[in-house]
Amino acid sequence: MTAATLVALAMQGPAGAAPQTYTVVIEGFQFMPQALTVQRGDRIVWQNKDLVPHTATAAGSFDSGTIEAGKSWSYVASKAGTLAYVCTLHPTMKANLIVK
Repeated sequence: MTAATLVALAMQGPAGAAPQTYTVVIEGFQFMPQALTVQRGDRIVWQNKDLVPHTATAAGSFDSGTIEAGKSWSYVASKAGTLAYVCTLHPTMKANLIVK
């Protein structure tokens, strides 16, 4: 196997499971769900259903930039751990992404 194949298999998570896509809804100045558990290689989509822009920002891990009202942004989980994230525009909006 090539190194690229080994990396691809490692990103699939347990037992070679295919990556999944999860959605976090931003609505009412909240991230829903406030805690989401995923596997490495899974895609997480933040969908902004509020009338104002938001961000999804985990210091040192990911930063969506501004997600305008009615728009979305996605991230592929690449390393295990608990990533606490926040909306930098509305710092009371907090949630956790747990990557296994």
